[in-house]
Amino acid sequence: MDVVVVGSGGREQALVEVLGRTASVRVTPGNVGVAGSVAEPATELDADLFVIGPEQPLVDGLADELRAQGKLVFGPGRDGAELEGSKAWMKQILDEAGVATARYGAFTADQLDPALAFLETLPGLYVIKTDGLAAGKGVIVTESITEARDAVREYLSGAAFGAAGTTCVIEEGLTGPEISVFAACDGTMALPFGSAQDHKRIGEGETGPNTGGMGAYSPVPAGGPSMIDHVMTTAVGPTLAALSARGIDYRGFLYAGLMLTPDGPKMLEYNIRFGDPEAQCVLPRLTSDLAEHLRQAATGSIVDQPTFSDDTIVCVVMATEGYPQAPRSGDRISGVDAARAIEGVSVYGVGIAEDPDGAWRTNGGRVLNVMGRAPTRAEAIGRAYAGVDAISWPGAYVRRDIAAKPE
Repeated sequence: MDVVVVGSGGREQALVEVLGRTASVRVTPGNVGVAGSVAEPATELDADLFVIGPEQPLVDGLADELRAQGKLVFGPGRDGAELEGSKAWMKQILDEAGVATARYGAFTADQLDPALAFLETLPGLYVIKTDGLAAGKGVIVTESITEARDAVREYLSGAAFGAAGTTCVIEEGLTGPEISVFAACDGTMALPFGSAQDHKRIGEGETGPNTGGMGAYSPVPAGGPSMIDHVMTTAVGPTLAALSARGIDYRGFLYAGLMLTPDGPKMLEYNIRFGDPEAQCVLPRLTSDLAEHLRQAATGSIVDQPTFSDDTIVCVVMATEGYPQAPRSGDRISGVDAARAIEGVSVYGVGIAEDPDGAWRTNGGRVLNVMGRAPTRAEAIGRAYAGVDAISWPGAYVRRDIAAKPE
């Protein structure tokens, strides 16, 4: 099978690696660290299957464009992509599907006063989200009513995230461990595709601003078979049915981000693709044929159940100084080969550029993914951080608590 993957990040490198076990794979645009990268856009390529990794091209309708060319695509069309493209719309779908979620209100730029009034009805933990895409950074969680008010003003005015924030969703804050459950959907049914736990905030102990993700691990102890069955039955299945009732043929990954509250699991968000960095610690554990799973979903007929190794994979993101607000670039990276020589360690180049001599330099906020794989979580953590410690550049930053307190 000939597969084209769309994207350039760590998630796409995981897809390329695992699809490459059974298929011939190219990736567009890829990057200097990804084998099989090509310059041509997906619309100018031919393949048996196209797999779209990031959210932006899905929201922009790339899957529809490719399908109009007669190509087989794994990834939702523009209509289904609104689950991530608009958090307010996603909440409407949750309501229609009867999926448990936080109490919320959605407000537009001309509704500042009602938005501030809604804040006053919440019990003291406030969540403010951009309606549109914000690269994983458009969420503020605070116990300060003053900070919450300021965030609402900045979002609705466009000062914080431009047009993406001029509609915002305000939610009652939930408490409990978070878990991500993934499903592959074929339009009418879905099969579970593993669980992971991401670490979103820049600082250890979940402090500081949100990022695109500073690390993740899989499997998650709380995400055992009974929990995944519960999520599939009470959330993913009803959501897929609600989309179908609207005439939306959803073929792609669904990423269910949940909070395990004292009252049971509640949906925080849906994403329309595999997570990054979650893909890096879930997909390599797959022992069945990823290319065939995605082909079946794309054709509308999922048959084969995915199977996974019992190993744990811990992914640690190495970021630049200043990330996420003002990431520094241009520093020469050393030690990648030494890290890759450590048993159970792999390294993906994400935010990188290449010098003429082949050396890597930093070229973005999240620069490298360092994965440690082992039979136990403790061993996987040790291997991941051994890999991290072998790599250096001026101002390199990592969190040192990834997977340290699994729920």
